Amino acid sequence: MLRQYRDRAGLSGEQLAAMMGAKWTGPKISRIEHAVGAITAPEVAQLLECCGVSDPEIVTVLEELARNAGKSGWWSNYGTSAVPQHVEDLIYAEGEAESIRSYHPNVIPGWLQTAAYAKEITMATAFRIPPEEHPAIVDLRMRRQAVLTQPTGLPRWRFVLHEALLMQRFVSHPMLMPEQLRRLLDVSQLPNVEIQIMPLDAGPHPGAGGTFIVFHFARPWPPIVMTEDRNDMRYFEGDEVAGEYDEAFERVMVAALPVDQSRETIKKHMEGHAH
Repeated sequence: MLRQYRDRAGLSGEQLAAMMGAKWTGPKISRIEHAVGAITAPEVAQLLECCGVSDPEIVTVLEELARNAGKSGWWSNYGTSAVPQHVEDLIYAEGEAESIRSYHPNVIPGWLQTAAYAKEITMATAFRIPPEEHPAIVDLRMRRQAVLTQPTGLPRWRFVLHEALLMQRFVSHPMLMPEQLRRLLDVSQLPNVEIQIMPLDAGPHPGAGGTFIVFHFARPWPPIVMTEDRNDMRYFEGDEVAGEYDEAFERVMVAALPVDQSRETIKKHMEGHAH
């Protein structure tokens, strides 16, 4: 976000550093912008002033962020295997967002998983992490689901899941999928959650590019887009990139089944798994 204000002011990192004082350098500015360098609340206020930002709401929010930097979150006891940096970023984003829109073609997202499904998926995908560390990953995922029903500031959630996910089978656990699909139906009844299903016979749509999530926050925070593949999660910040993915998501929703029909589709597959 600081980078965004510097760019708007038309300043290079070196120019901003010169305005900040003798102890500042371009690399120091870069480290702070990439959240790998420390900055105090008074320094935040000075930096924003150099960038021409005088809105007291923005200054106050960023000063508070600087004061809280380095404090441990509730997830800190889980260890780095369960909470690598990209997962910590995700926890922050999901906890602060006003709305979250996501498309999932490969795996039912963690927010909607049962513990049994999470265990099987973790065993299949986290094969480079020692098995004894898998329970912590699953437990963390279950705790994160509290964000769906947190007592204040409920975010609005819109999920689109590919129908193929409803057809997964776990031979050694025949009741796993009926329970998982029941979980989808239960969550879909929450007043702040909508789930749509992308049918098997859907035509081409922007979701063909893979999993993506768009987070929108209260002012002054810019929106964030997260994309995911086998090897990495990537984050992009700003109105322009979020606008592109919001448009993509609108097209995905049009291609997907309506909410009511999606619920019937989930029920159909749940009944099919039960036989």
